[in-house]
Order: sequence, then C-alpha cells, then structure tokens
Amino acid sequence: MSQRASGILLHLTSLPNPYPIGDLGPAATAFVDFMVESGQRWWQMLPIGPAGENNSPYRSLSAFGCNPLLISPDRLLEQGLLSSQDVELPIFRDDGNVDYPVAARTKLQWLRKAFEHFEKNRHIVHQSELDAFTQAESFWLEDFSLFSAIQEKEGTSDWTRWGQDLRTRHPEAILRAQKYFANDIRFHQFVQWQFSLQWEELRAYCASKGIGLIGDIPLFVAHQSADVWSHPGLFKLDADGKPTVVAGVPPDYFSKTGQVWGVPVYRWDALQEQKYSWWIERLRTASRRFDVNRLDHFIGFVRTYEVPAEARTAVNGQYQPGGGASFFAAVREALGCLPFIADDLGATSPEVVALLDQLQIPGTRVLQFEFGSNLDTGSVPSEPHPAKSVVYTGTHDNDTTAGWYRKLPSTQRKALRLRLRANDHEIVWAMIREVLASPSDTAVVPAQDLLDLGSNARMNLPGIEQGNWQWRLKHGVLTGDLAQKLRSITTAYGRLGRELHSTFACQEDDSTLQIAAEVGNRK
Repeated sequence: MSQRASGILLHLTSLPNPYPIGDLGPAATAFVDFMVESGQRWWQMLPIGPAGENNSPYRSLSAFGCNPLLISPDRLLEQGLLSSQDVELPIFRDDGNVDYPVAARTKLQWLRKAFEHFEKNRHIVHQSELDAFTQAESFWLEDFSLFSAIQEKEGTSDWTRWGQDLRTRHPEAILRAQKYFANDIRFHQFVQWQFSLQWEELRAYCASKGIGLIGDIPLFVAHQSADVWSHPGLFKLDADGKPTVVAGVPPDYFSKTGQVWGVPVYRWDALQEQKYSWWIERLRTASRRFDVNRLDHFIGFVRTYEVPAEARTAVNGQYQPGGGASFFAAVREALGCLPFIADDLGATSPEVVALLDQLQIPGTRVLQFEFGSNLDTGSVPSEPHPAKSVVYTGTHDNDTTAGWYRKLPSTQRKALRLRLRANDHEIVWAMIREVLASPSDTAVVPAQDLLDLGSNARMNLPGIEQGNWQWRLKHGVLTGDLAQKLRSITTAYGRLGRELHSTFACQEDDSTLQIAAEVGNRK
C-alpha cells in the first residue's frame, strides 16, 4: 500500500438490488465500474462472515465462514441451480434499509432449492468440485457445517444450552451427529462453496479493473460461534463453557461508561502452546480472499481490556497482555509478510506504537477525531499524517460527516468552516478534499459521505445494540456526474494511478523477531 491511492468504504449488504439485502450479484460489479470511473483503487468492506447477534458482522458465527445472505440469487439463476419459477422476486422498498428477517427467510429458502437441484442432478464434475472445496477448507468447514446443522435443530446458536455430550464435544456424540445431520452438513458445505465461487468471480473482476479489496478481521469472535464451540480451550471459559471475562473498552469518546462487547477473551498462553495455529489459519484464509486486511482493534493484540462477564458497564475492567510481537513473529514465519492495516484508534500505548513501527503496518487516521479535538482551540491537527497510514473522513463506527458536522457546537462549526474555507453546504466535500490531500498513502471515504448523507445513513452506533448495519444505497445515486467529481479531486491530489500492483513491500525488522523471542522466553 505504498502507492498513493484512494478508495471507498462500502459493505456488500449496502448495495442496491431487487432483494432485501445487498449481495455479490450485478450491483457489486456495477459498483466496481463506478470505482473505476471515479478513479478509485480500493474497495473496503466490513467483515463478510455470517452475521450473529443483532446482525453484527463483528459478532460472526464463524471466523472463517461467509454470510449466506450475501450469495446472489441472480448468479444461482445463471448457473441453472434456480429457475425463474423458484425465485419469487420481492418488492423492493427503496427506503435505504436492509430487511434482515425477510432476507434470511427468502434467501435460505432459495439456497435450499438450489441445493436440492444440485443433489438431484448430481453432475459428476460439480460434485467433485464441491468435494475438493470441502477437503481444502476442512480445518474450519467440518466444525462449522456441523455447528450450523445442530443450531438449526436446537433452535439456538448458544451451544452451552445444547445437550451435554454435544456441548462438550464427546467424540461418540460428534460421530452420531455427523451421521444424523449428514444431509444438512452437506447443505452448509454447498452454501459456503457457492459463496466461494461467487466471491472469486467478483475478485477476478476487481483484479481485471485494477481494484484491490480491503477486508476486515475482527479481533474477537462471538461466544455463540463455531470457533468457541470447537476450540473452547483457546478462550477464558468456565466449566460450563460460559465466559469468565469478556472483552470491552474503557470509557472513551463513544461512551462515558465504556463498552462491554460480551465476546470471550483469548487465552494467549494456550494459543502460543499451539504455535498460534488457529490464528494463522484464520489469517491464511483472509489473505486468500482479500488483497489487504484491516486488523480491527489492533490494540487488543498488545493488551486486552477484560470486564467481568456479569458486569453491565466497563468501568471496572482491567488490561491483560495479548499475543504481541511473539504472535506476529509466528504469523510471519508461517505466512510470510501479509499486508495489513491496523485499527489503532483508542487508548493506544507506547508498546502499540513500537509494535506497529517494527512490523511496518500502516495505522489509521480519522479526520472527524482529529478536527473534533482541535476545533475549540482553532488549531489544525497537531501533526501531519505519516505517509505509511490510511486516512478516513470517518469509519463505520462514526456518524456520517454531515451528521457529525450538524451535531457540533456552533463555535466549532464556525471554526471548521474557517479552517476548510467552506460554507455549510460544502463542508462534507471539503472534508473529502482534506482526506485526499493528506500525506497518507491511502485515503478512504465512506460511500455515505460521497452522497452527503445525514445521520440516518449511519452504519453503526457503538454501545447501542439495536438498529445498526441497516443502511443501503438507493438505486441510481452513484451517477456519472458523481464519479467525475470524485475523479477530478482524486487526480488533483495525485491519487489516480494507472494500475494496482499486487505485491506488498515488506520491510523485515530483526528487532521484531528479537522482541518476540524475548517475550516467548519470559513466558
């Protein structure tokens, strides 16, 4: 990511189509075309795993699997796995929201029909392709498919409420379940295979157009996930499989009482004993899907803020050490140098800064935060962005820039107008220009800001469980005029490149390995 370039942050669920949720269908390739026309080179998404509680992509049912709701019915029709009679086209409500209940009901029905067609026809070549995929992804797919089948039968993904033999993964109980659920297991393997086929098609199209994909790897996984059920020894759980402590963040910009995320915390000592094999396979899988991956909550790799599982606020939490340099040394030894972006926002520390510097991973800058902390004094951000960084107007956790601006006190709005030399109606695009003008090699703008949308288009409100992850683009809003406007600014600030190089320059730093060794010896 050392080339000067820019991109757009837009999750797949937000794409417009005739269905209740965005997916990997024609709207995805149309968005790639818009990016090309507007001179962009990076498409950043949120996590693509099967969404968990409250539809959050950051509480996935699997750290490896992909969301079935993102599979395109149009692509299944093209393959002949569905017919036009199978797909009852929903009436699209152009209200800018994802309808998760309808999406789950309709898309899973269609996937079942597609699987029935696939099994009935039993085309030898395609059956062997599914078998090959299942074998290649066996590290996670076997457990995930069984987990998915059991949770459907039990009516809950909370595996601590299952029968004791299944909850504790007694070998004989697992063998019985594999036989009993054989057809359902095959269905879930089929679904993940279909996602893989559609994903590779989209990725190939992106590559042909010079567009790189930026993925997002949540640090933590949901307790109600196939990963915690199948690897309980890697997490801080009690004898019943329930978390003893959960991850969170102390009081900060988003919440005066902090945030209790409710996700289990890693036993980094157990991970180290296994040479971090679970994490290494997770990163290997992510690197096959994306050109670059954002490491969410990077600070947690150095230290994790733990809160008692029964706590309602995060006020009384405490920090515990994470995997640190030892972990990243093991990753580099196993996988080589992978391109990452570090979400290093929040309560950072000298150890975090030193590790990022040693690993040569670009950190994150958010203009809303920088301006927000300086507007009262009328000063500019304290220091220019380093070239090796990624700058945003705002992220999925921020308000839209228009919404953020309208909520500022009048004195700060005035200071911002003076700073950017813009009036109220120009402020969002002035912020976009500021991001593209940044010394940071990579600049990313949320799609909502390109459309100058208010707070009703916000993707997530941290600390609030309900009503997030719903925003969608409306049909026809990504116009040619908008593309040309963005392209003009992109060109003006030297971010319009001719091609995207797939290589990633990795600077080896012996001090990283030395620190890792010292940490490992102390443990």
